[in-house]
Order: sequence, then C-alpha cells, then structure tokens
Amino acid sequence: MKGLVIKNTGSWYQVRTDQEEIFECKIKGNLRLKDIKSTNPIAVGDFVEFTAIEEKVGLISGIYDRKNYIIRRSSNLSKQSHILAANLDLVVLVITIRYPETSTIFIDRFIASAEAYNVPACILINKIDLYTEDEMQYAEALKTLYESIGYPVFMLSALKPDTFDTFKQFLTGKTILISGNSGVGKSTLINAILPESLAKTGEISSYHNKGTHTTTFSQLYQLENGAKLIDTPGIKGFGTVDMEIDEISHYFKEIFKTSKKCRFTNCTHVHEPGCAVLSAVENHQISLSRYQSYLSILSDFETGKYR
Repeated sequence: MKGLVIKNTGSWYQVRTDQEEIFECKIKGNLRLKDIKSTNPIAVGDFVEFTAIEEKVGLISGIYDRKNYIIRRSSNLSKQSHILAANLDLVVLVITIRYPETSTIFIDRFIASAEAYNVPACILINKIDLYTEDEMQYAEALKTLYESIGYPVFMLSALKPDTFDTFKQFLTGKTILISGNSGVGKSTLINAILPESLAKTGEISSYHNKGTHTTTFSQLYQLENGAKLIDTPGIKGFGTVDMEIDEISHYFKEIFKTSKKCRFTNCTHVHEPGCAVLSAVENHQISLSRYQSYLSILSDFETGKYR
C-alpha cells in the first residue's frame, strides 16, 4: 500500500492512506542499509510503500522519489544530517525580533539551504504585539530587506488571528514546513490556524530569553484550505549540508546576480580585485548582514565547524 507519512516519533511513523486510514508503521530492517546519510531515512511528507502486518500496524518497505526536501546538519553528529521534511511547496521560517531574538545568520543559513534543495521560502515575523517602537522599525527593515531579495515576508501576532488572513490565503493548497528557533511561536501559530490540533506551547525562559522545546516530534496537519502544515521541533542552530564551496554564492540570490559582473569567473567575493560583490557591499547595494552570513558559511569549509 502507498501512504503519506504524517508523523514521526523516532522509531514509529504514522502513515495515512488515500482512504484516510491511519497506520502505525516501523521501517523494515534492510531499508536502513541503503545509502541514506541521515539520522532519519524517512521524514514527514514522504510517500512510502508499506504492508499491513496487523490491525492498523504496518511495515515500511520503500520510499517514493522525493520532489525535494530540506535538511540540516545534526547538532551532535557532525557527519550526519537530519531531514526536516520532504515534498514541500513552501518552507515558512518563523522568526522573532525578541522573545527570543533570531539572528540574521540563522535566517540566511536556513533560506540558503532552502535554495540549495529547491524549496521556495518565506519569512514570518511573529510576536509583533510585544515589540517596542525601535524593534518594530528593525522588523520593518528586515521585511524590506528580504522582500527586496525576493522572499515574501509576513508580520503578525499568533495571539491575534485577525493579523494573518493574508498569510493563510498564501498557504492555500500548499504543503508547508513551518520551522524556526525554539520559542518563536510555531505551535501557538498552528493553534491559531488550526485550533483542534492542540499543539503544545511552552514558556520562554526570561533568563536566557530563549524558548523551551515544546514540539518533540514532526507532524503534519491538514488545513481546511487544502494546505498541509508540517510542524517540527525548534532548532537552535543550522549547519549547512552538501554545499560545494564554489556554489555557496548561488544560494544568496542577490550575491549570485551581482557576481556575474565580477572580473574573475571563479571569484570567491572575499579578496579578489574587480569583485562586483565587494563593491556592492561597500556601496550598500548588498546588505552587510547577508554578506557576513555568506562568509560564515564559507568559514565552515575552512574550520570544519557547523553552526
């Protein structure tokens, strides 16, 4: 039988068939022997082949080809990676200016990985009801920056459902991954869009100004507008995976576009004479924060460290 993986709790996978039947499944042993360099060979959003072995219990024997997926470096296993979700039409990166603060390096690493794996991305700035006037100005500046690059940006408060009508319309009919740092309000957002999901929420640590992990597994929710929403555990860092050093600039849209004017075709945009990217940074045509994020990924290859 064929089914869609809608929940992953580690060793068990919840699979939904076209007939809306739900099976609790495990992976057939030899499937793990295949060349899948990931801590999770199957992810939410995958279509799988499985066999029912008893009432509503199955054994997964194969994975159908993926349209795409998004992946990050595993935090504790530097040589392994973790697939966040598969077969996506969109990834929504939820960020906050404060409570907790999301760094621009994290934002840029995330959307660069989305570019690398052919997943369209947008940014959602949450908790706008909590910000001071200066913080709102910074949020507006981020919105202007990323929209100028080509990423849709939404600003809302998950506690005020009337602020995200446009966002909900944007999701219609899409399979979406919602991700971001712990504590940015992903579960509260999902509760507001789909109250019956009863996604857990947690308190923010005022001492560290960081969120506690409240989602402990990945799960797909079906929305009334035809959208499929995938919630994942909050992530604290984002190590990029499978990027070649000479391809990194390709995943920064504005850097790649500007690089066509560089004197050298193999320009790294770090020190070369006649570098159009360096000139654009100096002239404020490319954001300094974006350029610094680009350099931080380059440094991964020099130091072997992943953030």
